[in-house]
Amino acid sequence: METECITEQMEFQQLGVRAVVGRFDGGKISSDGGGLLLREVESRFHILKRLARDCFRDHRDKDRIEHTVESLIRQRVYGIALGYEDLNDHDSLRHDVVMGVLSEKQDPSGRDRVREQGKAIAGKSTLNRLELTPEDANQKSRYKKIVADQGAIDELMVTVFIESYQSAPLEVVLDVDATDDPLYGNQEGKYFHGYYGEYCYLPLYIFSGEHLLCARLRQANEDPASGVLQELKRIVTRLKSAWPTVRIILRGDSGFCRDEIMSYCEGEGQIEYVLGLAKNSRLIKEIGAEMGQAQQNYESTQQPARVFKDVRYRTRKSWSCERRVVGKAEYLAKGENPRFIVTSMASEEKDARELYEDFYCARGDMENRIKEQQLGLFADRTSTSWMRSNQLRLYFSSFAYILVHALRRLGLEGTELAKAQCDTIRLKLFKIGAQIRVSVRKVWISFSESYPYLKLFQQVFARLQQIPSPG
Repeated sequence: METECITEQMEFQQLGVRAVVGRFDGGKISSDGGGLLLREVESRFHILKRLARDCFRDHRDKDRIEHTVESLIRQRVYGIALGYEDLNDHDSLRHDVVMGVLSEKQDPSGRDRVREQGKAIAGKSTLNRLELTPEDANQKSRYKKIVADQGAIDELMVTVFIESYQSAPLEVVLDVDATDDPLYGNQEGKYFHGYYGEYCYLPLYIFSGEHLLCARLRQANEDPASGVLQELKRIVTRLKSAWPTVRIILRGDSGFCRDEIMSYCEGEGQIEYVLGLAKNSRLIKEIGAEMGQAQQNYESTQQPARVFKDVRYRTRKSWSCERRVVGKAEYLAKGENPRFIVTSMASEEKDARELYEDFYCARGDMENRIKEQQLGLFADRTSTSWMRSNQLRLYFSSFAYILVHALRRLGLEGTELAKAQCDTIRLKLFKIGAQIRVSVRKVWISFSESYPYLKLFQQVFARLQQIPSPG
C-alpha cells in the first residue's frame, strides 16, 4: 500500500491579507533530485558496478532475488552521499522515485510490486543483512548470504585511483594518517585510547592528494603504524606495476616513523619518505645554537622566528642506519617550539626549509579529507557489533567519497565549488526539490524553477556529458 498523504490543511501565520495554507498533497516530490549527477559519474566509470560484481559473492537463490547486489550497493552508497547515515532512513527512502532511479530499478516508482507497492528499493532489514554477512557464509546460510571480499575492495580503490590519470604521473605522494572513531556501545575490538581519552577504533587512511587509496579499520590498542607496511607494499606494488617509472614519496607524522617502514622505502620499495620525528634531548641539543638564534630574532621583531638545520642522526637502538634529519628551531610568544622530520631525500633536491615548510607541512590537507569523510560521509558510523561489518560501512563511506570526489574533480573544476567539501556539494548540488512523474516511456523530473545554482548545475551536467561512456 502506498503511504497516504496528510491532506489536512495547516494554517500558518498570515501574510498581509493573504492566508498561508499548507497541505501534504504535492504528489511525488523528492528532495534529492541533484543526486542524478552522481549517477552520471557512475554511468561513465562503473565504480559501484565493479564493486558489486568483483567484490561480493552472492549465495542467494537466484529465483528468489528481488534486489540485486548492485542495486543494494547503489542504494547504500548513494544514500550516504545524499546525507542518509542510518539504515533506518531507507524505510522512508523506499518511496522516493529518485532513489529508485539511482538504484537502477526498472520500475522506480515500485507501483508494479504486489506485496510492497510503491516501494521500489530495499528496506533496512535487507540492507542490514548485506552488512552483517559473515566471511564464511554460503548457500546453506539462513539469512545472510552476500559475502564481501575485502581484499578485492582494497584493490578496486587503488584501481580507480590509477584510472583517474590519462597518462603516468611523474610523482605520487602517499599521505598516511590515523584518526579516532569514537565508540559508544560494546563493539568488537573496543579499547580505550589514552591520547584521545575515549573508547574508539583507530582507522588508517592513505590518500594521494584528494584521492582515497586505503581506509582500514583498526583497534585502538594497536600502534599507530600497525598495518602500514602491509598496506604500503600492496599499494606501491600496484602503482609500480601500472607506472614503472613513477616516483613515489611517503609522507606522514611521527606516529609512522618506524625503522621497518623506512628500511622498506630505502630497499625493497625504492621510494622516498618524509616523516615526522619525535623530539628528544639529543635532537634538541643538536639545534641549540639555531634555537638561540631564533629566540634572538623573535625578541628583536616580536614575530615568530624559524631557523632550520640539517643533521645526520641515528637512534641508539631502534634505527638500523644513520639518516638525514631536518630540525626546525622555532620561537613563538609562548616560547620554544622545536620540531623534527626524517627523510630519504637529499639536501641537494630540497633544502631544510623547503622540505619542512613547503613539502612536509602540506600533509595537513589530508586531515581535511579525513574530516570530510568522517563528518560529511559518516565514516564514523561504526555502530554494529562486529569489526567486519563496521569495516564494510567504512568501505561504503569510502566509495561515496570516491564518487563525490570524481564529480568534484571532473565537473566542478574551475567553478566556485572546485574546493568545496562533500557536505557543501550535497547542500548546493544534490539537495534539489524535484517533482517526479513516471510514464511508460519516461521518468520526468521537474526541478524547482527558483533553484539558486541553476547555471552551475547545468555546467556540471554538460561537463559530465562530454566524458565518453564505456558503454
